[in-house]
Amino acid sequence: EHTDHQVGRILDEIEAEGRLDNTIVIYIWGDNGSSAEGQRGTISELLAQNSIPTTIDDHLRTLEELGGLDALGSAKTDNMYHAGWAWAGSSPYKSTKLIGAHFGGTRQPMAVAWPAKLKQDDTPRPQFHHVIDIAPTLYEILDITPPRTVNGVPQDSIDGTSMLYTFDDPEAEGRRTTQFFDIMGSRGIYHDGWFAGTFGPREPWTPGAPPGIMEWNPANDVWELYNLEEDWTQANDLAAEMPEKVNEMKDLFLVESAKNNNLPIGGALWTVLFDPASAPSTPYRNWTFRGRMERMPEFAAPKLGKVDTDVVIEANVPKDANGVLYALGGFSGGLSLFMIDGHLYYEYNLFEVERTRMRSASKIPAGDAVIEVKSRLKEARPISPLDVVVTVNGKEVMSGTVPRTAPLFFTANDCLDIGVDWGSPVSTEYFDKAPFEFEGDIGVTTIAYPE
Repeated sequence: EHTDHQVGRILDEIEAEGRLDNTIVIYIWGDNGSSAEGQRGTISELLAQNSIPTTIDDHLRTLEELGGLDALGSAKTDNMYHAGWAWAGSSPYKSTKLIGAHFGGTRQPMAVAWPAKLKQDDTPRPQFHHVIDIAPTLYEILDITPPRTVNGVPQDSIDGTSMLYTFDDPEAEGRRTTQFFDIMGSRGIYHDGWFAGTFGPREPWTPGAPPGIMEWNPANDVWELYNLEEDWTQANDLAAEMPEKVNEMKDLFLVESAKNNNLPIGGALWTVLFDPASAPSTPYRNWTFRGRMERMPEFAAPKLGKVDTDVVIEANVPKDANGVLYALGGFSGGLSLFMIDGHLYYEYNLFEVERTRMRSASKIPAGDAVIEVKSRLKEARPISPLDVVVTVNGKEVMSGTVPRTAPLFFTANDCLDIGVDWGSPVSTEYFDKAPFEFEGDIGVTTIAYPE
């Protein structure tokens, strides 16, 4: 509803400018199925992506601390519905997001409007298409031939198929013949009206590594088979009746996977479950920031709180100082170094259900200060405890251990800030004071991964 309203505002403005008739709108509702990462219901969705186990009591306790049921849907929670509602929300298809074997994890409604060229037509188009077909559709409408090279750099091939042929002919024969799907070993392949798939080794609603995952062999997975011309909701599995067709589709899946650099099967499981440090990230190991720095996306920022780090901040601290020295992430998960009434605080917010907070016993004296934060993982495994030591001008002012850490990321959309905490505030201590700008001056901040 929120998205529909905001898109409506955009269209209203285009119409007010007199340009709506010749504007092409391709509206896709959703992305890839209802999210089952709510598991049994959660107040912080990214617990699931980070494979951190929790109990219902953890969520109820935290919710009560945040204000009870009224906190749901507010800026204080990143809640997600129970996985059962996800399955229901994907109906009439089976399964949920993160499942490539069923349309409940891949299929979404799409509507196209172009008042100047398309007459109102409510007839659903039955042709099979994929999101990669949108760009070729626009290229054909605009009579654009994509360049083979740009500034001398060869461009990747465009694998999509234009959907323009369906605009005037609802019953036209489909032109996309093949499409494969794979997400962490959950696989599917469409070809000429048939679909074969296998659920894969992992349930989206179960955190952590599935039992027996180290012995999982994709070649032993059981596949399903559906005739989409007669069974578009995948209700009647024909695999037992047509084993030769299943093998044909499985072979085609491997061909498409090899062609599109999708091997080894289930390769993404390695990053998510076993070695988060190998996830794609910035190649840098050292950063230098001068003065205040704002809104560096988490995926491009140093992995504070997830790997060993040394942070050094040169600052001029006023008497009884207040404000954020640095913060990564947001209220749903992150970490922050900040000051309140002259005391220095460090907070590690593990997706709201665990907050580790340290506070200096004494106030930090006014004047120039070199503040150092050394963080070291205690074990070489995901979710390891983290030892944190904070010194000011070489003297330890606080230390402690974070019992569990986020192996992948705190948020999908928040940032690293220095001297302020924009976006969602990390800590409950300054939630009502955000962005809680530091009152003093920050000189040079360095962040490094120790050798």
